[in-house]
Amino acid sequence: MATHHKQAQQLARRLFKLSVVAGLVSPELVAGVLEYVEKHRPANPAMVLKAYHRLIATELAKSRALVEHAGSLGDPVLRSIAAVMTQKYRRPITAVARPNPALIAGLRVRVGDDIYESSVASQLATLAASF
Repeated sequence: MATHHKQAQQLARRLFKLSVVAGLVSPELVAGVLEYVEKHRPANPAMVLKAYHRLIATELAKSRALVEHAGSLGDPVLRSIAAVMTQKYRRPITAVARPNPALIAGLRVRVGDDIYESSVASQLATLAASF
């Protein structure tokens, strides 16, 4: 069973590499990979597709800034965040807003595994931890 899992992971990584051009996931190449898997039915296709999906989702998250906010957030702020993150990461970043009243006030921005937070909730948590 472990051998099947390892083989599925290796195939998924090879297929993933075929899906990325110049650091960006290509929808056309992803469609081609999915057609290939459907047509050629590798061993353990569900395992391969699950691993492939995880790799693609992780890569896509690197090009998206999820901006959680309390209160209102306008398009100019989102564009500004996208521009700053594009410059910081040296790749195109799009910003997507998601309301989160638990922040009380402020923002939390996530790009891939990186989190930038300036919110009242995080400041209160830091203050509470210092006691």
